[in-house]
Amino acid sequence: MTVNINPNGGTAPSSKAAQPLYEAKKRVFAKKVEGRFRNFKWLVLALTLGAYFITPWLRWDRGEYAPDQGVLLDLAARRFYFFPIEIWPQEFYYVAGLLVMAGFGLFLVTSAVGRAWCGYTCPQTVWVDLFIAIERFFQGDRNARMKLDSSTWSLNKTWRIAATHATWLLISVATGMGWIFYFGDAPVVAKNFFTGDLPFVAYGTVLTLTATTYIFGGLLREQVCIYMCPWPRIQAAMLDEKSLVVTYNDWRGEPRTRGAKKAAAAGLPVGDCVDCNACVAVCPMGIDIRDGQQLGCITCALCIDACDNVMDKVGKERGLIAYATLEEYESNMSLATSGGQTGIQPQNVRKPDGSFSDRVRHFDWRIIFRPRTLLYIGAWSAVGLAMLFVLVTRDRLNINVLHDRNPQYVMESDGSIRNGYTVRILNMVPQPRTVRLSIEGLPRAAMKINGYPDTRAQAYDIPVKPDEANALKVFVTLPKDDVNSPAEEFRFSIVDPESGEHTTYKAVFNGPSVRK
Repeated sequence: MTVNINPNGGTAPSSKAAQPLYEAKKRVFAKKVEGRFRNFKWLVLALTLGAYFITPWLRWDRGEYAPDQGVLLDLAARRFYFFPIEIWPQEFYYVAGLLVMAGFGLFLVTSAVGRAWCGYTCPQTVWVDLFIAIERFFQGDRNARMKLDSSTWSLNKTWRIAATHATWLLISVATGMGWIFYFGDAPVVAKNFFTGDLPFVAYGTVLTLTATTYIFGGLLREQVCIYMCPWPRIQAAMLDEKSLVVTYNDWRGEPRTRGAKKAAAAGLPVGDCVDCNACVAVCPMGIDIRDGQQLGCITCALCIDACDNVMDKVGKERGLIAYATLEEYESNMSLATSGGQTGIQPQNVRKPDGSFSDRVRHFDWRIIFRPRTLLYIGAWSAVGLAMLFVLVTRDRLNINVLHDRNPQYVMESDGSIRNGYTVRILNMVPQPRTVRLSIEGLPRAAMKINGYPDTRAQAYDIPVKPDEANALKVFVTLPKDDVNSPAEEFRFSIVDPESGEHTTYKAVFNGPSVRK
């Protein structure tokens, strides 16, 4: 309840009812539509869902020492496998690079063709599309669903709604299970899921994804896009007058009327819009595109298909609702009202005499290739090429050395100085191999490795396990006369004689202070 200030002091209740903070949710019953954009959305839905559910089951032969699942996030072994590519934890910068590329990709797409991500490939859009198709299958198209929704409960209504929600739940469970298949061998995970042999976190993940998929895709739908997703707010800063967006050409459609022939006979101005509301009926967001650009519009272009179908039926040109830039819209508006010439080739522009322009608008590549989008393309390409270069030239053999902390050195009976090190040789290929470990920079130094013959040498041939960090305890001994300072730098070197890979690690040999 709102209150008013009482002139005699205090406050008094207002007679006007308080306004709600949010508009009450209105159910959206999207109507089925046919057309090129709807067909494209079906194609995207099939490709994206197919990729999500099928990818974990694809195989890739990496040999007997590595898993053969094509895409695998092996958390236990701390590996990420993507077909021939294997990423280690210390190479996480590849993931960061992919995220940066995804960001620039979204900026590019939004700047060029508006919210195409939201309208076609966003997971929320894809799953909502699927859920609406399931709902339509059991409950019928728009009018049948509206009638069923407003009817009293009966056996017919109960089984249709129950079947709809049961199918949604099955799809949601499959979605959750599809996700955990990426973190283990898919056939084994599927078997263990039903036998109860998976860890609790796996079942918790499936339960969480089941709940979010069912709630977001089946119950909230457009509310997620309007109230929960930040992208509609962010994308507004990336649009300009050259960005393609779904546009209602009101200069052609207004004034809208359902009785066009009677109005024309009466000498009244008549637009091409017959006010059939087909564009509103097919919109999964429940908006009216004729009201202009709105936060709720995801540019799925289904309204274009619906309007084009109506224009075909009434014998009028298509394009009353179309993808257009603000610059093009204003140019067409100017041409339609003045009959003048502009530099942009308009589409379906009505001349002052009532006829349409015979000029056909072709796709203007300047929408894509302009300074703003070229900047995004350049940044996206630069990150991608840098990642590709690092990926192709990266070393698959690495070494890390840790000096013993206590004691820093040991003096042997003959006066020689010995230092201890933990040497970790990282073999980053899924095949065993033998590498040669040596020391450089201390000509008279000798090594001894625990577990190897009790001899001292400057080099050892070390068999290393596949895809694993092999730890060695190494002792380096230097004659007393060769200790010239309390800390002398030298290098551990490893080389694979077969592949030629070679890497070194700079280390320090500690000894007593030298007195002059």
